[in-house]
This record gives sequence, structure tokens and C-alpha cells, in this order.
Amino acid sequence: MQAQALRTAVHVAAVFALYLALAMLVPAAVDLHAGNPDWRVFALSAVTVGGFSLTVAAATRSRPPLQSTRFAFLVVVVLWITLGLVSAVPFYAASLRLGVADAVFESVSAITTTGSTVIVGLDGLPPGLLVWRSLLQWIGGLGVIALGLFLLPFLRVGGFTYFRIESSDIDERPFERFSTHILALIGIYVVLTTLCAFAYAAAGMSGFDAVNHAMTTIATGGFSTHDASFGHFEGEAVLWVGTLFMLVAALPFSILILLVVRGRLDALRDPQIRLFLAYAVGFALAVAVYRSATTGIGFEAALAGSVFNFVSIITTTGYASEDYTAWGPFAVVAAFLATFLGGCSGSTAGGVKAYRFLILGRLLGNGLAQLVHPHAVHSVRYGDRVVDAEMQRAVVLFVAAFLLVWAAATAALAAFGADLVTALTGALTALTNVGPGLGPTIGPAGNFAPLDDASKWVLSATMLFGRLELLAVLVLLVPAFWRG
Repeated sequence: MQAQALRTAVHVAAVFALYLALAMLVPAAVDLHAGNPDWRVFALSAVTVGGFSLTVAAATRSRPPLQSTRFAFLVVVVLWITLGLVSAVPFYAASLRLGVADAVFESVSAITTTGSTVIVGLDGLPPGLLVWRSLLQWIGGLGVIALGLFLLPFLRVGGFTYFRIESSDIDERPFERFSTHILALIGIYVVLTTLCAFAYAAAGMSGFDAVNHAMTTIATGGFSTHDASFGHFEGEAVLWVGTLFMLVAALPFSILILLVVRGRLDALRDPQIRLFLAYAVGFALAVAVYRSATTGIGFEAALAGSVFNFVSIITTTGYASEDYTAWGPFAVVAAFLATFLGGCSGSTAGGVKAYRFLILGRLLGNGLAQLVHPHAVHSVRYGDRVVDAEMQRAVVLFVAAFLLVWAAATAALAAFGADLVTALTGALTALTNVGPGLGPTIGPAGNFAPLDDASKWVLSATMLFGRLELLAVLVLLVPAFWRG
């Protein structure tokens, strides 16, 4: 890779780091208003990061190289690594006294909207740090949408998003201009966050909790202001509000734009939406019935908890209203399987995603039919469209890479002393950006603080792999990428 391309990638990352430095002033203002001395930490971090970023941006500014897929891969990876490191500065410098590994883990978990945490005692944490965690997830969620809608489709490694519904005409796009589309995306993201905050407040949350949870709900991030997560709040109203907005945030934002801007109700017929909603409802109902039958709890109460917690897992949000691993072996297995699923392409959710399961199902069906009729020609269809060979290849490559990275991360965690359940589910939840794993250590009733520093570095890297859809990172490890 030419030095000019790397120079430009560093310049882009420095510019975005400057934006993060400005964002640090928000928790600084919150702590200053609350009379907490950590406001100085955020203010100093903003000045330090801002000054350094401005210097690097000025030093690396030059004519950009010719646009290419390799250059785009490099920019994406360098940018997200930089954001993860820069956002760790306040965590490291604040009164929490986190080590470097812990600070980076917390910031990467936030910016990738994973929701795993190493912080214990959230209820007594300074308000600025709580806002910083939530704000990072909110910013990361918007970046995830942009990644899925605009960058990954260009890189041919994911992002199966349609801007045209049942037509190839330009008129079927929400907007012809890219900048207008971005503004509409930001507008819908802000409006959804605002509506969610008001709904949480109406359901009984304080204003501070409502704003923080609204940011992490729409980002499908899962950071809470309390150690007990949603178990801190009384009543089922907050659970149903959270469930509704988690489902909305896991829908394709391109479809939401079509729906809001053009009033296109037919946009909701996207096959991945139907599959996503089907498995979310299916898992929640199955566990609710099982829990009611085996524990004697009323079905309505079992349904509220089951729907909330399994929608949280499937949308990769990671909230928990109670320890669902105590519901019985079927619930534990269901939670493990649900961790793979994810939401829709072009949403804030992670996971394998519904459209890939649709395409894999069609490929499997066609393969079996080919065994019966060897000379028949079967096309892979996504709704009314034929999925081209390039997209089929991307899906198969993703699944292969997913299994490879999951196995490698699991082996690494086991080598550093983690037990089988912790290693297996820790690697999985980091790769799918869900948040909690299973078991007494990293399950919904625990967190990642007991793990050693080496394991936290492994999980931080795995979270970035998962957020960038794997192939965008793995391609940088191929020697041919750097030649020429």
C-alpha cells in the first residue's frame, strides 16, 4: 500500500478524532453542572485530544490518492481503531482509575455498540462518565448505520441494503443527492432518540436515565446507568417501551427513510424484516411458554420478561431485566442461539443479520434440489430479486470468516485461563456485538471486569472485527493487499 494512502487514512481518522474531542465537552458540562471534579478530566482530555488531532490532521493533509477499494478498506479500519483508542482517554484519566486495557475495552465496547462493560458500581458513577458511555454508543450507532448503508456495499463485504423498492428507477430512491440522504438519516436518528427518551420518562424513568437509555436503545448498544440494567426499574411499562424501540432500531434505516419521507408502507415488505420479526417473536414466545410451564409464573409476567430480554439479545442491544440464565436450560440454549441472529442490514444492530440467513437458506435449498435434479438451474432469490453471484460469495465468505474468528478468539481466551462457557460465549458476544455472554462471570448478572488484561485485548479486537463485518479487517492481513 502506498504511503500516500496511509497518510490520507490517518488524516481522515484525525479529523474524526477532533469531532470526538468536541463531544468530550458534553460530559464535561454535565459534571460541571453536577459539581463533580471529573469535569476537568473531560475538559483536559478534549483539549489534549483536540490539539493532537488538529496537529496530525494538518501534518497529513495532502492530495488524496486515487479512490480504490483497498484505500476504502484502509480508511475504515484505521478510523474505527482510532475512535476506539481516542474515546478511551477520559476513561483512563477519570476518577475510576481504570487501567489501559480496561479503558480501551470500555471505549471499544461503546463505540462498536457492543455493551460489554468492565465497570462495577454504575449507580454511584459520576454523571459525566455515564453520559460519555451513552454518548459514545449513540455516536457509534450512527456510524454503524453509515457503515452498513454506504461503505460495506461499496466494499462488497456486506450491507445488503436496497434504496429502490420494486423498481430500478432513480425516482424510487428517497433522495437523489447523497448529502440530503445523510441529513434525512441523521434527522430520523435524532427524532427516534427523542421519542424514545420521552417514552421512557412517561414509563417512569428519571429524565437523566431516560436520555441515557434512549441513546443506547436507538444505538442498540445496551449500556445502562445502573448495574442491574433494566432490573433497576419497577413495572413492565419500561420493558415494553424498550422492546418497541429496540425493534425499530434494528430495522433497515433505508427502509425507515422511505417510509417516513415517501410514505412507502410497501417498503416494510422487505423479506429480511419479516424474518427478523418472525424469529424475535418465535424465540420470545417459546421461552415465555417454557418459563411459565416450568416455574409456575403467570404467562403475562413471563411474556414481558421474555420478550424484552430476547429482543435485547437478538437486536444485539444487551440490556437485561433479570438473569435469564436462571430460567432453565432451554432458556440458556435459546439465549446462546439468539446471540447469532442480529437485526437487519443497514440498522444499528450487529450479529449475522437476517438477510444472510435468507440467502443461506436459499443456497441450502438450491443445493439439496441440485442433488435431486443435477441438471436443473436454480436461482437464488431475495424476494422478487435474483441475488447475484458476488453477493452469494460475500455471504459465504462472511460465514466462513465468522466461524474462523470465533474459533480463534475462543482458543485465545481459553489459553489465557477462561473456562469453556466464558471463552465460547465471550468470543461470540464480542463478535456479534451483543454485550453479555453466559455463565457466572460474564453473564447478564456479571460483567467482564474479572477477566485478565490479555483477554480484554482479545475481546476488544474481536468487537472491532464484528463491527466491521470481519472481511474489512481480515483483508488487511493478506500480504497482497499491501503490494503495489
